[in-house]
Amino acid sequence: MWTVPKPKYRRGSCTEGEIAVNIGGVRVELFGDVLNRYPESRLAELLTCSTQDQEVISSLCDDFDPGRKEFYFDRDPDAFKCIIDVYYFDEIHIKPGICPICFIKEMEFWKIDQSVLDECCKSYLSEKEEELTEIANKVKVILEDLEEDRCITRTQRCQRFLWRLMEKPGSSLPARVIAITSFLSVVVSALVMCIGTIPELQLMDAEDKLVEHPILVGIDTACMLWFTAEYLLRLASSPNKLNFALSFMNVIDFLAIMPFYVVLTLTSLGTASMMELANVQQAVQALRIMRIARIFKLARHSSGLQTLTYALKNSLKELGLLLMYMGVGIFVFSALAYTMEQSHPETLFSSIPQSFWWAIITMTTVGYGDIYPKTTLGRCNAAVSFLCGVIAIALPIHPIINNFVVFYNKQKVLETAAKHEVELMELKNSGLRRKSRN
Repeated sequence: MWTVPKPKYRRGSCTEGEIAVNIGGVRVELFGDVLNRYPESRLAELLTCSTQDQEVISSLCDDFDPGRKEFYFDRDPDAFKCIIDVYYFDEIHIKPGICPICFIKEMEFWKIDQSVLDECCKSYLSEKEEELTEIANKVKVILEDLEEDRCITRTQRCQRFLWRLMEKPGSSLPARVIAITSFLSVVVSALVMCIGTIPELQLMDAEDKLVEHPILVGIDTACMLWFTAEYLLRLASSPNKLNFALSFMNVIDFLAIMPFYVVLTLTSLGTASMMELANVQQAVQALRIMRIARIFKLARHSSGLQTLTYALKNSLKELGLLLMYMGVGIFVFSALAYTMEQSHPETLFSSIPQSFWWAIITMTTVGYGDIYPKTTLGRCNAAVSFLCGVIAIALPIHPIINNFVVFYNKQKVLETAAKHEVELMELKNSGLRRKSRN
């Protein structure tokens, strides 16, 4: 059987054409012909350097024992075990438990190019580099919030203070109070919208029409005034007004506020004859229904909801497959149900498009029972469609849940790492201040 020569881990002096290196207490003997496969690496340079030239040796290693001809390196031995694989296999795998960022520094020290990394390790490394970039950006944002620029004007200083107050709940106690008030306002507004539709809590107006209770209207108005003031203050304090107005969450905020003022304008300024028009009444009802957009404001105060949004956004492929499976199944089973049920005199399947509703309800395991098969073949078709629907829905669930868990854990790691970096910087700054005082 063909075997690949391995480095020798032993004690003793090395022979000609070999070098001995001690990596963090682990002694390794390497063959010169193997190291010459990468002549520009640090280990290959040890073969050609003169053992009498101390300057050259000191530039290549931490220490050297002339008697044993052993080079000493204060490096990670576990990482070195991965490094020497390149001389035998022409590729490197990062073993579990080794930080990929630290391993890249080890590769740079041993003068090994990153191109020899295997593809799986490159993708893992790119993920870690992205995490480090995100951590650096978070730290930068936190430091920008903490530092005080003396060159800015008083107006800019007030704008920055207002921005922290409205956008950074963890920056101060008033900011936390504002965030909690905003959260409670969203919850109260949603509850008022739901309670206002209960007929027992509604009143009759002059035209004998049911309207919302004045107390509920007052509470809803107070919530809307708070939302309006919050939106305007955040817009005024934003450094980039256009990006602020076009961001997704701020568009949701605007859609939650806008119907209130449109309905208020139509009911207050419009004439009675105008309000009696059916089109205007339908428009007012549609705008009132748009108040449900307020519930999406909760995502601003919940990292879990934000993570769920990111997970769904990154699961579009799985969701697309789900829709494709369901669409094909609905079409096939609707056509089969229509064909099989035509022999029954009291069939409920009048057409294939009308059968789509039955297929959707059956495959999603809802089963209203308004449309159902009456023939034996139709019932067998319904059973198969039910099983296919369960399988089609269950298949993409695991990837979506996995994406959510990955993004949620990543978000927690980034937040913890960013806070840790800021704490380290504060400790370093406090230490420098103490030294300067002494």
